[in-house]
Amino acid sequence: MTKAIIFHGTQGSPEGNWFRWLEKELTKTGVEVWLPKLPNADRPSLKEWTDFVFENCPFDIDEETILIGHSSGGILVLTILQRTTNKVKAAFCISAFKDNDFLSWEANNRLFDVPFNFAKIKDHTDSITFIQSDNDPYVPVEHSKYLASKTKGKLIVIPGQGHFNLETSPKYKEFPELLEIIKEKVK
Repeated sequence: MTKAIIFHGTQGSPEGNWFRWLEKELTKTGVEVWLPKLPNADRPSLKEWTDFVFENCPFDIDEETILIGHSSGGILVLTILQRTTNKVKAAFCISAFKDNDFLSWEANNRLFDVPFNFAKIKDHTDSITFIQSDNDPYVPVEHSKYLASKTKGKLIVIPGQGHFNLETSPKYKEFPELLEIIKEKVK
């Protein structure tokens, strides 16, 4: 049975943006979904978040698992991949970034307390997709290009969509383009 984990980002929650909608849509297709409220989202730590996931996930993270993360949740996907001992079915990182240098957002000052191990990340999935907009006010497209090149992932740039959140548009209570990308990758 296919399983999915959806991760929100910094200062986010499972109730924000398109997360509950995607949970509902995936559940309709028979996917078991976990959409956790990550601890200390106001000042996240990748180490703390990764520990939380491995201690609380209600199922094994394995070859039947899809990982989906938005913004710093996308970075969490990468740290889950490098820590797991299993391969996962697919990973999707929406508006992921490689460091806090561009934004210099104080809320993310603790975030990068786990260095990337790109070799381990690549070892634990054969399918990683980065989804980015060309006008994201927080994440330059170069960050997703860098991460895609380091992980041998695929980069999809969707023009004019900002940070794929409600700040961009009220339409981001849903994200049908993402659902189609997921369905295409995990047929």
